[in-house]
Amino acid sequence: MKNILVSSLLSLLIINGCKSDIENKQIKEGFVMSNKMLSTSSFAKVSIKQLKNELNFFGKITADNKKLIEVFPVVGGNVTKVYVELGDYVKKGQLLASIRSTEVAGYEKDLEDAKNDVIVKKNNYKVIQELFEGKLNAERDVVEAKSEYEKALSQLNRVQETYQIYNMNKGAIYEVRAPMNGFIIEKKINQDMLLRNDRTDNIFDIAEINEVWAVANINESDINNIKVGVDAEVTTLSYPNKIFTGKLDKLFNIIDPETKAMKAIIKLNNPGFILKPEMSATIKLSYNESKQMIAIPSNAVIFDKSKNYVMVFKDRTNIETRQVEVFRQVGGIAYITNGLKNGEKIMTNNQLLVYDALND
Repeated sequence: MKNILVSSLLSLLIINGCKSDIENKQIKEGFVMSNKMLSTSSFAKVSIKQLKNELNFFGKITADNKKLIEVFPVVGGNVTKVYVELGDYVKKGQLLASIRSTEVAGYEKDLEDAKNDVIVKKNNYKVIQELFEGKLNAERDVVEAKSEYEKALSQLNRVQETYQIYNMNKGAIYEVRAPMNGFIIEKKINQDMLLRNDRTDNIFDIAEINEVWAVANINESDINNIKVGVDAEVTTLSYPNKIFTGKLDKLFNIIDPETKAMKAIIKLNNPGFILKPEMSATIKLSYNESKQMIAIPSNAVIFDKSKNYVMVFKDRTNIETRQVEVFRQVGGIAYITNGLKNGEKIMTNNQLLVYDALND
């Protein structure tokens, strides 16, 4: 009697279990995407694309050397005042520093001498011209006087232009002014510093950084795969979740003897000036290989239980969970070796919700 009771209970459990499986299967088979979910879902067609590969390099952010100017002092002397600091934004013509210089004092004397010489030669020319009109001297004297006056004017103009070019002021002061708009990215001058007149290094570097360069060091083994124009993605330690995109703009076709690598430049837009020169950067360069492969957006792939899946959409009542084999993912594209056909439609948004509903 006991054995009969146990058998009856087991039969009942099996029947209920089978019934539950059948009901779950019917629920899954009866899944219908709601209007709201359909309106917020997005889809993509499976296509065949050129296979891309990706290489990672280390590098740094630098200023575009076409938009960078080194500022040198044209005279020696004592630095009386420095008006800017490292990192400041300056405008063209803005005063950066003042230097009191004996050389400027010499130029100042030259200017006064040139002005006085012009006055003397002008008066002399006027007198000789009046004498000639009174027939008291020869025309040759007038020509010579005029020539001397013109030479004096030329000398005065030369000294005045020197003053303007070198931003010299009275009081033996030389003014260092910004030659362009940009940021002070290097500063080698401080107040009360004594500058030698034979100094050969710069005192300021000014750069526009609305566009910057990411400089990558390309290993010798990768040079053959990298060409001008390939896509680039750049990330920095300061903004690890922000990707800056660009294209490889220039290759330096020489090997750096120190790094044993070839440098490559990627131009990047820099809104808000968030990329700073000398920042460390990780640079990804992607290039096309010779073959083609089934390709889909990377965000369509669902990774679960050590396998990859996509949701193949036929209509709101017919959505299939399809296992796929991912060959490689590059730049938001997943390349598939098995599981999909060209032209099929897959979900790229809300696919996780549908996957859970169909596979729980």
